Amino acid sequence: MNSKHAYDMLMQDLNAQITQGTQDRDEKAETKAKTLQHKADAEGDLKDTTSTRDADVKYLADLTATCEQKASDFESRQQLRADEIVAIEKAIEIISSGAVAGNAEKHLPTLLQAKASFSQLRADLSTQAQARVSQYLSAQAKKLNSRILSTIASRVADDPFQKVKKTIKDLIVRLMEEANEEAEHKGWCDTELSTNEQTRKEKTEAVETLHAEIDQLEASIAKLTEDISELTQAVAELDAAMAKATQLRQEEKAKNTETISDSQEAQTAVAQALTVLKEFYAKAAEATAFVQQPEIFDTEYKGMQSENGGVVGMLEVIESDFARLESDTKAAEATAQKEYDEFMTDSKVDKSQKSTDIEHKTAKKQDESQALTTKREDLEGTQKELDAALAYFDKLKPSCVDSGVSYEDRVARRKEEIESLQEALKILNGEDIA
Repeated sequence: MNSKHAYDMLMQDLNAQITQGTQDRDEKAETKAKTLQHKADAEGDLKDTTSTRDADVKYLADLTATCEQKASDFESRQQLRADEIVAIEKAIEIISSGAVAGNAEKHLPTLLQAKASFSQLRADLSTQAQARVSQYLSAQAKKLNSRILSTIASRVADDPFQKVKKTIKDLIVRLMEEANEEAEHKGWCDTELSTNEQTRKEKTEAVETLHAEIDQLEASIAKLTEDISELTQAVAELDAAMAKATQLRQEEKAKNTETISDSQEAQTAVAQALTVLKEFYAKAAEATAFVQQPEIFDTEYKGMQSENGGVVGMLEVIESDFARLESDTKAAEATAQKEYDEFMTDSKVDKSQKSTDIEHKTAKKQDESQALTTKREDLEGTQKELDAALAYFDKLKPSCVDSGVSYEDRVARRKEEIESLQEALKILNGEDIA
């Protein structure tokens, strides 16, 4: 029986080891798969974040360059305006036409702008034996420190012969039955304790794993929430910047269109004035070239057309100023439109990337929130199973966990008690003790 019990225990232990090894392998495979998934998610987040950063850096660089260029252009144009004003003021003194004078005052000064006991044996056995049996049993009782043998030895001399034999036989049978019962109980306890230990270990590991996964999910959800908030704010800022840039572009375009139109109108008026003057001077020169000049005149009449700051010269300067104004305004309009188009294209690309990031992170947040709810439910169920396993272990402790003499010592002691009683029967039957 002991050999069979030992074999059963060995097989049970080996099977438990195989089961545990298989489970450990499966858990590690699952952990590896989750780690790979987390790695892929992290790489995707890194790629998205890097792309967003690069777009932001490009946007900042473009915006900074645009602002610096506009500031530089503004300063140079202010100086240019100041220089032009001086020349135009002279033309105002000469040109009295509404088309010329009004447009000069309206446009030329503003040229361009800029975005865990077992029970004890009974000691109430009443047995009788003869003197040799009593002496033998007394000696064995002292040797084994057995209360059973001591009790039988003290009463063996007073009881009838047949009663002594019967008592010893009954006691031997009882001890053997108790040994069988204890062996069965030991096997049951070993099985239950092993199963319970395995369950406690599994559930404890599962609870720890679930806690770790929940903490990871909560941290990930918090980070995603923060990222989504930042991206949403960035998109709103882009929308505001695009709307402002569009408004400024429309205003600037309307102003430039008006300036170009007025410049063309002014050029036409100045050209007409030049034509009138040139015709006049041509006629005057012709009239005085072929008639006899009075002695006081040396040459034909040419008026003020050739003098510095003369009317014709001033009109030609004014005409060239309006032509330059038209040309500069058209160039400024083309440049401003190109910068606006580039700004809007970059902003739309940046907004599209951020919007895509928001969609991906929102979907990921929803998936992780659902996974978090499932993990919390799993944790609650697993914790209840662990608590039940711990409570059952507390129930097993009083009858299955050693608290003093070990099971092996009790078995060995009971075996020697049975052998001593068997020797006592041999003495009562007239056999010699070996």
